[in-house]
Amino acid sequence: MAIRSEAQKKAVAKYNAANYEQIQLRVEKGKKDEIKAFAESRGESLNGFINRAIDEAMQRG
Repeated sequence: MAIRSEAQKKAVAKYNAANYEQIQLRVEKGKKDEIKAFAESRGESLNGFINRAIDEAMQRG
């Protein structure tokens, strides 16, 4: 894992604040690991999987 300087951490935080919003999601205990394992089995990150699932559901209407 790469070590980030304080300046790098600040720059990443500034970029994220300008370009992303956060949504807090609550799931039952143990379900996070289950979802993460499913996403990884398909070559996706947990965040990528959730975003794709939302996009697909919205496209279906």
